[in-house]
Amino acid sequence: MNSYNFTIFKYAFQSILVAIGLTSIAFSSYALQNSSEDEELARMQAQLNGEVMSRPFLAEKPKEVDAYIKSMLEKKAKPPEYVGSHWRTGYTCRDLLRYNWTQYRNCRYYRRYHGRYYY
Repeated sequence: MNSYNFTIFKYAFQSILVAIGLTSIAFSSYALQNSSEDEELARMQAQLNGEVMSRPFLAEKPKEVDAYIKSMLEKKAKPPEYVGSHWRTGYTCRDLLRYNWTQYRNCRYYRRYHGRYYY
């Protein structure tokens, strides 16, 4: 083997080693970036879970609502117009449930009495 062929072989071998080294560096930096993204996503998910769990859960409680409506109908009590700040056009009583269970219950009674939602 002459020196020219040896030099070409040497440079080709060095080029291959450099390419392998750069590829391994790229993969390791990608893995580090993914792990930092995973940690960031986990932190954001924990924060979101905390925000969701800090709000009260207001269930519909249909038996209690039906009992309230029945008792108010027996008393022939007229339900008052809505005075809160959460009602919007196109809402249903269920939309009020996210704010206040009493407003939800009163809305259900109002709808049962008048046959329509609030204006």
